[in-house]
Amino acid sequence: MLEKKKKMLFHKTNIEEKLSILKEKTISEKEVLNQVYEILKRESQKEEHITKRLKDSKNSTTNTFTFDELESHRIFHISQIQKICIDYRLRFLDSRYFKGKIPQAAISEVKRLEKIHRTEIKGFKIMAPSKLFKLEDKDDPLLFAPIGNEYYYLIHKWGNDLHPLRKLLVWPFKSIVNLALTTLVISYFATLLVPNGLFSKSNTSAEFWMIFFFMFKSIGAVVIFYGFALGKNFNPAIWNSKYFNA
Repeated sequence: MLEKKKKMLFHKTNIEEKLSILKEKTISEKEVLNQVYEILKRESQKEEHITKRLKDSKNSTTNTFTFDELESHRIFHISQIQKICIDYRLRFLDSRYFKGKIPQAAISEVKRLEKIHRTEIKGFKIMAPSKLFKLEDKDDPLLFAPIGNEYYYLIHKWGNDLHPLRKLLVWPFKSIVNLALTTLVISYFATLLVPNGLFSKSNTSAEFWMIFFFMFKSIGAVVIFYGFALGKNFNPAIWNSKYFNA
């Protein structure tokens, strides 16, 4: 009986109930909904404004960042960006040329940085493969903003990493010397595939080098035709060019 009386005296506290009672005392449900709606509306407007700036981004040399809030591992000089672009045959262009979809995470990161640094970020740049400036793909774009003196701040990276062999695959396009060496190597291995005695009964070194010279001319002609026909250029010439046939 005593235990029953104790239970009646000491009811368990329902926190949700207490919270609801306090809310009713301080603010009405309608006012809560209105406040939440206004907050969400302001946040949505901020995101729309950022998306518009990303699509209409124009050249800007600097942004007013708070120095103490910058993360050093996100700061890159234009020479470092240029080297990576040339090594991996990427482009570094204004975000308005980017035709892929910029994820919500990148927009949220811009919004977060603008709140921390109390500034409106402009002059967005994107580093990505050339084709991503024409259509969507799954490679890894990087979003940058200038901070002055040819330094850029990495805001966000999305997508998958580049293929591990991409640097090797695009190495021939770094310069005309690289392309010539690649053509020579391919011609040499193509010559080795020619069966012995195909053109004559005797297998001499002179015959080998004649076939090699023929292979080099043939493969070289295909490479030149491909380059001119598709308007291709070497990596150092395209890394910051907005033209397709630069």
